[in-house]
Amino acid sequence: MKLPPNQLKAALAHRTTSLGLWSALGSAYSTEIIACSGYNWITLDMEHSPNDMMTVLAQMQMLAAYQVEPVVRLVRFDKDLIKQYLDLGARTIVLPNIETAEEAQAIVAATRYPASGIRGVAGMQRANRWGRVPNYHQTFADELCIMAQIESVAGVANAKSIAQVDGIDGLFVGPNDLAASLGHLMKTGATAVQEAIAEVQAKVFETRKGLGILASSHTDALRYIKLGYSMVGLGADQSLLAKASDELLSSFRKLLAEN
Repeated sequence: MKLPPNQLKAALAHRTTSLGLWSALGSAYSTEIIACSGYNWITLDMEHSPNDMMTVLAQMQMLAAYQVEPVVRLVRFDKDLIKQYLDLGARTIVLPNIETAEEAQAIVAATRYPASGIRGVAGMQRANRWGRVPNYHQTFADELCIMAQIESVAGVANAKSIAQVDGIDGLFVGPNDLAASLGHLMKTGATAVQEAIAEVQAKVFETRKGLGILASSHTDALRYIKLGYSMVGLGADQSLLAKASDELLSSFRKLLAEN
């Protein structure tokens, strides 16, 4: 048995544009609805959602039927959490609020088996299809994609050294937390925030590592792609549902008032 290649990892390495969506509803059913749209990747968020290990597992099992790469954003860096989600079969992992190269090095070590790292060894797991993938333990890192999220002033300052860590495939900027760190809470369009986003791109570009970001509008997404970000999130499932629900009710109330 052979696992399919990680197309997102390849796209990051070649700086090919890949479009995704943030998923926070914690439901395999709702995630399957958006998977049918044709996104390149879907992030199963654990930091700001009710997702847990079992809901993430169910969503990864469902997404395996589609041409989309599941991305798991953990709630924090924890070597044991990383081990569990790697064993579940997560291949692309985002770690929030990374600020130093030392933190990035610890993350990479947690994803590799000894002697290259400290990941605990399980012989049979979902990741290796319960022992059916030959040489999994020797080759799994070939398709493993680790993203360090930049969300603070310190993260921006150390972006180049973080990206240079061997085993880090790219940096993913979180505009909302970055804006808050810069004193512009919920104002990602502020000049200082956009300058910081451009600064991360400039620092990482020469390292040949990938760059990702979550956009709040099509205009932002286009600007980030032109700037050099290739992994771009176009929104989130919960905001899509809220907006569509609001617009449906509002439009009918307007129609009702006119008649």
